[in-house]
Amino acid sequence: MTNIYFFKSSLLCLFIFICNIVTGQQIIDNKVKQFLIDQNKVECLITFHSDVVIPILSGISKNEKGSIVFSILKKNTEKAQKEVIEYLTKNDIPYKSFSIVNMIYANINREQANSLSQMSNVSGIQHNPQVHLQKPIQIQNSKEEDILVQRSAGEPEWNIKAINADKVWDLGYEGEGVVIAGADTGIDFENPLLIEKYRGPNANNQHGYHWHDAIHELSPLHEDPIISPENNPCGFGLMAPCDDHGHGTHTMGTMVGSDGDNLIGVAPKATWIGCRNMERGYGSPASYVECFEWFLAPTNRLGEHPDPKLAPHVINNSWSCPEMEGCNSSNWNVIETAINNLRAAGIVVVVSAGNSGPDCSTVSVPPSMFPNSFAVGATDINDDLAGFSSKGPVVSDGSGRLKPDVTAPGVNIRSAIIDNQFAAWSGTSMAGPHVAATVALLIDANPNLGGEVDVIEDILRSTAKFLIDTLDCGSISGSQVPNNSFGYGRIDALAAVQKALQTVSTTSNNNDISINLFPNPTTNKIQIRSNQALNGTLELVNLEGKSCLTKPLNNLSLIELDLSHLEAGSYLYYIQTAKAYKVGKIIKAE
Repeated sequence: MTNIYFFKSSLLCLFIFICNIVTGQQIIDNKVKQFLIDQNKVECLITFHSDVVIPILSGISKNEKGSIVFSILKKNTEKAQKEVIEYLTKNDIPYKSFSIVNMIYANINREQANSLSQMSNVSGIQHNPQVHLQKPIQIQNSKEEDILVQRSAGEPEWNIKAINADKVWDLGYEGEGVVIAGADTGIDFENPLLIEKYRGPNANNQHGYHWHDAIHELSPLHEDPIISPENNPCGFGLMAPCDDHGHGTHTMGTMVGSDGDNLIGVAPKATWIGCRNMERGYGSPASYVECFEWFLAPTNRLGEHPDPKLAPHVINNSWSCPEMEGCNSSNWNVIETAINNLRAAGIVVVVSAGNSGPDCSTVSVPPSMFPNSFAVGATDINDDLAGFSSKGPVVSDGSGRLKPDVTAPGVNIRSAIIDNQFAAWSGTSMAGPHVAATVALLIDANPNLGGEVDVIEDILRSTAKFLIDTLDCGSISGSQVPNNSFGYGRIDALAAVQKALQTVSTTSNNNDISINLFPNPTTNKIQIRSNQALNGTLELVNLEGKSCLTKPLNNLSLIELDLSHLEAGSYLYYIQTAKAYKVGKIIKAE
């Protein structure tokens, strides 16, 4: 009798739980529902309603863009996540809060999921699926293998010559002063070809602000027979760079690696920082977003004191999140939002197109499918498209978007791996680093391009070598440029740098106009002084992107604003004239 009563009670509890979930079915993802029926706990991404709008930031430096975007996102998430964080703290539930995406990662049970789904600010409770890197493709009996054997010490690799990077070096541009970020399986920073290019460590041998580890446990996808931290050769939560696979070292080698005999890096004088987002090749949206957040505003080794001024100029990403790994339309927005915010902060986000070719519409998963990801396909030594290189158009989201954006060498690319070894690997993972490093060459040639993402990407597209395909994908003929096989073509670093040298960025257009504010912070009134008379408009916007005040400027060099009607907090001012665009921050004190 007791067993029957217990059985009925259990069914009743499960029924109540499922009914509660159904009432909030728009909140709790189906995968989470299933996990919580099969087991008591599940890794979740708790997302929030957010009307924050990152304004278009033109005419200001990369550092200013990064600081403004970071400030807006931080304020928005602190407000939106308050109730959930109080609940998690009260119930002793470990969590990680993110700002680059309005999201919290937590491991929660059925009752907790139901409680969270009832909170007014929560927009979704999604599964945190495991994700994998774009593994190198094995190519048999290729002509390129013979060429690799015949290489001469001290001679640039074939792929360096193919994009004319060596000719850019002859002009004196090798990426100096530019920071490249690698989000991958880690990086062997002591590798002789990489150690001199690493931005860290500091004088106390600490790697804060230069390295972050987003891997805190083993990935279940490895199906390790014995679950032990010893399964990972590096460990977890590392305070210094390490690569548990070799993939991250290989991609970074293609970007900056070099010594006297091995010229493998496109931008050998660029500086690198890194974040491990995969455990032996497997990560999750939470680990990818953790690295993206750190890149937006790198922190010290304890995760404190974020500094957007130390953000990289460009990030290389050689990984994908297919549906078989748990990514679908319900959680695509997590990674896309992070990429959009990085771009708003003036950071170029380069991604590999994927290795699912040769069919059309195989660019179909995050992050290569997104409009603000600069997706790269792979070519061989003859400028033919690699058979594995994914193609557009993107149909998985119904957009029909053209992808990839460009192509780059990605077949038998010789680069460094762990244990001071070299390997020739193939894949769009190997192609992407060529583009990220070419960005460094452009900024070295014209520092005003730092933070100008649209301008940089336009230069890369417009100077690429036109390449056509016999296959028509979607409504675009393979014989026209751009097409869904090569995008705008195979990148040409020399042509891109030559165009960069002739380009005037929006930042440099208004360097002759200076703006001073007094007092700032202010309690009520503020004066804005310019070194010349301004004709145009001034708009004040809060950190949620809402306009608070608009004022016409008719030949004014002194602008007085009354802020007494506004709440205390931070605001952005936008001054738009025919020749200039200025953005800055005003702080209203209590």
